[in-house]
Amino acid sequence: MKIPNSVYIAREKITEYLLKQREEDDKSKFLVSAGYSLDTVDELEKDLRSQTEKFEAEPFDKTEYGDKYQIRGELQGINGISLKVITIWMNETSTEKWKFITLIPDRKERT
Repeated sequence: MKIPNSVYIAREKITEYLLKQREEDDKSKFLVSAGYSLDTVDELEKDLRSQTEKFEAEPFDKTEYGDKYQIRGELQGINGISLKVITIWMNETSTEKWKFITLIPDRKERT
């Protein structure tokens, strides 16, 4: 299934979580390797949103807050380096709106 392109991506999710260096669950180094930084937040948001256009989403979890879906895809970084990623999205039960949850490096070999 395709996730609507109108999906909500909180800017703070990018600036305060994905691109902020953290002691645990740091994703910033992974994203920096493809040229993303706090100066390129708009580009990362656009590239995350493009995942919903290019790839199919697969359901993987149901919670009291909504149904979660994952997309296995690639981000074509600003510097040309391609990153294999899994992006997580949720269709919220209370609002019936889609939102971006997180990004995980995809280290699994694909066939």
